[in-house]
Amino acid sequence: MPLTFYDFTPAPSPRRARILLAEKGIGVDTVQVDMTKGEQLSDDYKKINPSCTIPALVLEDGTVLTDNAGIAAWAEAYKPEPALLGTTPAEKGIVMSWNARIDFEGFMPVAEILRNTSKGMQDRAITGPTNFAQLPELAERGRARLPLFWDALEKRLEGREFIATDSFSIADISALVCIDFSAWVKMAPGDDHPNIKRWHAAVSARPSAKA
Repeated sequence: MPLTFYDFTPAPSPRRARILLAEKGIGVDTVQVDMTKGEQLSDDYKKINPSCTIPALVLEDGTVLTDNAGIAAWAEAYKPEPALLGTTPAEKGIVMSWNARIDFEGFMPVAEILRNTSKGMQDRAITGPTNFAQLPELAERGRARLPLFWDALEKRLEGREFIATDSFSIADISALVCIDFSAWVKMAPGDDHPNIKRWHAAVSARPSAKA
C-alpha cells in the first residue's frame, strides 16, 4: 500500500507537511481535496479523516495521521536523516518549544484574523465538521498579538541562520509557512524586521519550499 497524502495545495497546513516530506525525501501519492468546494466535509473524506481537516497521511499499513505533529513524528522515525526535530535531547526540546510557540503566537493569530473576517468563512470560523460563528473580537485580538510575535522572532534571528538550533528544523518550516500565510491578512513582517526578511529569503530558496 503506497503512502497517500491528502492535500490542498493553496492551504498553509498541508504545505507544512509537504515541505517536511520533501526535506526528508519521502515520496507520496497525492490526492487533492478542494476546500473551496467543501470536499473536506464530504462523506468520502470523512471516512479518511472524520475531523475534516487537511492534511492527512495514510501510511503503508493503513494508519491515518491527521495533523502536522503526527506526520512530523512519523517522518522523523521513518527516515531519521536529515534530522528536523533536533539531534540531541536539548536540541529536540528547543526545536519543539519553538515550533509550539510559532503555532500559538504566529499561526493562531493569523487564523483568528482570517477565519473571523473572511466572508467565505461565515459560520466556518473553526475547522472541522461543526460550524461555528465568526467572532470579530478574536480577529482584533489576533491583530494585536501578531506584531508581538514578529518582534520576538526578529530578536531570536539576530545573528542566527536558523530559528531553533544551528540546523534547519521543523521550526523553520512552520515559521516560513506562517509568514507566507500572514500575507493573506496583510500582516506579514516588514522592513522593520530585517533579520526575519533575511532568514525568510534564505529558507524560501530551499527546493522544499516550492513543494
